[in-house]
Amino acid sequence: MSDSERLRRWRLVLGADACAEKALGALSATDRAMDSALEALYGASSKGESRKGGLGASAPNVARWLGDIRRYFPTSVVRVLQKDALERLNLKQMLLEPELLQSVVPDVHLAATLISLKDALPEETRATARQVVAQVVYELQQRLALSTQQAVRGSLSRTARTRRPRFAEIDWLRTIRANLRHYQPEYRTIVPETRIGYTKRRRALQDLILCVDQSGSMASSVVYAGVFGAVLASLPSLSTRFIAFDTAVVDLTESLGEPVDLLFGVQLGGGTDIHQALRYSQRLISRPLQTTLVLISDLYENGSPIGMLQCAAELIESGVQLIALLALSDDGAPSYDHSTAAHLAALGVPCFACTPDQFPSLMAAALSRADLSAWAATEDIVSVRAEA
Repeated sequence: MSDSERLRRWRLVLGADACAEKALGALSATDRAMDSALEALYGASSKGESRKGGLGASAPNVARWLGDIRRYFPTSVVRVLQKDALERLNLKQMLLEPELLQSVVPDVHLAATLISLKDALPEETRATARQVVAQVVYELQQRLALSTQQAVRGSLSRTARTRRPRFAEIDWLRTIRANLRHYQPEYRTIVPETRIGYTKRRRALQDLILCVDQSGSMASSVVYAGVFGAVLASLPSLSTRFIAFDTAVVDLTESLGEPVDLLFGVQLGGGTDIHQALRYSQRLISRPLQTTLVLISDLYENGSPIGMLQCAAELIESGVQLIALLALSDDGAPSYDHSTAAHLAALGVPCFACTPDQFPSLMAAALSRADLSAWAATEDIVSVRAEA
């Protein structure tokens, strides 16, 4: 990178008030437009004084700004700027207008914001909001569905392998590999003394319950969980349920086939009663040894912490595989209740956060009953340790 390019970037990062433009060089017309867009978002002083060239409360100004950032910055940066604008400039009210929704770049954080605002959306905006969320869901499914299906199917297939398959159930590639030593040169063929295949099943091999905290701090995790829930529910060898909770519990399993409907059935915000959610999930379990329960929560319990830990202990004692996923997002290290996580870890519950790209591998390891602590270590994921 040249010195002039380095100075240019520092000038755009620091802004006009933080440096002397003569020292860092003048900006081109395009750079001035970029600088103006950044100034509108980040130009307010720490004392809360008025923003130079700020967006204010004008929808046309916001729409123009959204167009500018899409023009001058790559999509990955646009998503960051939009997320910061929602937080710093309190633009949620602006999203109630369909004209603005048509100007934004859909992403997980925007989808979560629209879901949280769904009860406040006017009639003319709801259809546009659903289109935005539907586009986010579609993009996530395109990105994550194949890897999830492959990982989980492979895991479930390994648990159902048989050496006495019917003809239609034979895995020919594995069968040929297993019988290469029986090759008959004179007949130019292999004698398949050992046959390997997969039995057909009339019921799901395993049961999976996604128990998802819908408090406001878990917004992006809820969006990802909804998409993964829909993908996992499409696998016939896996029976998937989706439970959302705050201080109440709602079973959204019937909506797994329509992930947009599922997400709009979520009530983001409110308190957290993990104990009640685990008790509800416990009543759904008929095959503990074939059940994996993934609790997606930051573990800030407003219900009964003692009751929650007691229920978790009962689930583990019955044979259920319980996993505490502190976050399912790309947002970095999550905030969570360290004490509760340590108590769960002491019960033998794996506690960690993971990214959406790691989740398919996690599910494959969990459904094959692999050592999840070892899996986390291979993924450079730090697991919560039990308190000494």
